[in-house]
Amino acid sequence: MNVVVTHGPQETEAFGGRVAKLVRPGWLLGLEGDLGAGKTAFVRGLVRALGSPARVHSPTFSLMNRYAGGRMEVVHLDLYRLTSPEDLVPAGLEEPLLRPEGVTVAEWISRARFDGLPHLRTLRFRWIDENTREISHDLPGL
Repeated sequence: MNVVVTHGPQETEAFGGRVAKLVRPGWLLGLEGDLGAGKTAFVRGLVRALGSPARVHSPTFSLMNRYAGGRMEVVHLDLYRLTSPEDLVPAGLEEPLLRPEGVTVAEWISRARFDGLPHLRTLRFRWIDENTREISHDLPGL
């Protein structure tokens, strides 16, 4: 795994912008990390760098947000409230996870319990202190 350390939300967003240069249609970015670890800030930078004018916010209660208007659509999922992987189908989340058309970003990806998906890239956000985050990832070229 590669490691990036960011100091503040702006640097976490900038890292999302660097990832935007690499993503390809069909990728699933699985995010893990405690509440407040920077997952949504990362998505904000990714969406902005892909050229979408959308306002990014956590889909904790809606479960899914779609951001269009850029180089490719971003589907932003939050799986935190799922109680089991069986909840994916009735919530309408299975399709964007298994067959993303643009790029799907799923916070709390471990709740889906997917192993071995060839299109899955994983990023783990770790809270170091008030401003510092450590992001380990398996993205090529970063």
